[in-house]
Amino acid sequence: MSPTSTTRLGPAPNPDSLDVEERMSRDELENLQLTRLKQTLHYAYEKVALYRQKFDDAGVRPDDLVTLEDLAKFPFTTKEDLRVTYPYGMFAVPMNEVVRIHASSGTTGRATVVGYTRQDLETWAGLIARSLRAGGVRPGHVVQNSYGYGLFTGGLGLHGGAERLGCTVIPMSGGQTPKQVQLIVDLKPDAIFCTPSYLLTIADEMIAQGIDRGSTSLKFAVLGAEPWTAEMRGELEERLDIDATDIYGLSEVMGPGVANECVESKDGPHIWEDHFRPEIVDPDTGQVRADGEHGELVFTSLTKQALPVIRYRTHDLAALLPGTARPAMRRMERISGRTDDMIILRGVNLFPTQIEELALHIPQLSPHFILELTRPARLDVLTVRVEPREGLEAVAADLAALELSSSIKRHIGATVRVELAAVGSLERSSGKLKRVYDHR
Repeated sequence: MSPTSTTRLGPAPNPDSLDVEERMSRDELENLQLTRLKQTLHYAYEKVALYRQKFDDAGVRPDDLVTLEDLAKFPFTTKEDLRVTYPYGMFAVPMNEVVRIHASSGTTGRATVVGYTRQDLETWAGLIARSLRAGGVRPGHVVQNSYGYGLFTGGLGLHGGAERLGCTVIPMSGGQTPKQVQLIVDLKPDAIFCTPSYLLTIADEMIAQGIDRGSTSLKFAVLGAEPWTAEMRGELEERLDIDATDIYGLSEVMGPGVANECVESKDGPHIWEDHFRPEIVDPDTGQVRADGEHGELVFTSLTKQALPVIRYRTHDLAALLPGTARPAMRRMERISGRTDDMIILRGVNLFPTQIEELALHIPQLSPHFILELTRPARLDVLTVRVEPREGLEAVAADLAALELSSSIKRHIGATVRVELAAVGSLERSSGKLKRVYDHR
């Protein structure tokens, strides 16, 4: 996510085109939140065994919530909860009511599985449509969706919302960069959806093909799935003559569309608080922090059916700020980091434990490795430095490194560099081993 752009601000939408909830006062919105939050707590307690156990262990009942502040009495949900109940243990409806399943990236047994009822998909499409409209997209626009389709929530999520808004969708998906440019030139989309780093790659391909700045039909870009800076926004807007806004979400909470920047302000995504109750907590103690204070971002869903989430810890570090373009809806300040060791590499989430799991499937490689993040140009690069087994011949070690690189690409979807380190050269654990070295 990027902070306020100083280069350009897009046009505000017609107020009559906004959803009723976007036009609410803060008091009206919080009354709606309280009603929906009470319903969600009862629903989760009655329908999900894990929540019933967690509430009982914490000594709380749904009726203990009288005010919005009482949410702090309830236990957190973590990614580990979804993993230990894998695959369907946190679903609140029978499988014959689940019409779609998505999952996070991960090797076998590590993915987090999320489900959607038909109503969930309707809600999601509506929030994506709201997000795209906030980002400048309008009914009748032609849009090129360059997010990956499949288990990743980006592709199908943006697709459904764009159709709901009344757009014509080009379902390009990711990759095939020369073809991406060809479609932009030939089909003349008004907007494009992808990660910011991939849009930069597309811009580079345009230069390689001799396409001038501003000569395409593109006017808007709705970008997400990875952190990005004000400098990246400025470069993309300048090179492509567009307005670029940030879309935020995570699969466990819904997918993209939990929040989106408004093109007329570009000052951080407004959270759609009629469907999600955000909190900022101290990462160490879990105590709720006031608006404006930095901490870990936590979400409670207010309308989800298949997979309600109560106080889900995102591990994203941010702050909540007053609304601007949507005054009742609070904004997220730029995410400054994470509380865990997850790496977001050009839109792909990965953990050191995933690398370890894959490396240990290759007998020629040792469990001693580190991950180094660099930014030699404009894009992030991840280098895996791993030690081979002692006594291994050089040719065999090189082949093992190639195998690891291919395995990471195949199982996680990320392209990384794999370099061999001398046996015994990498740091050994002295209690808590540091795996990730960020040199960006």
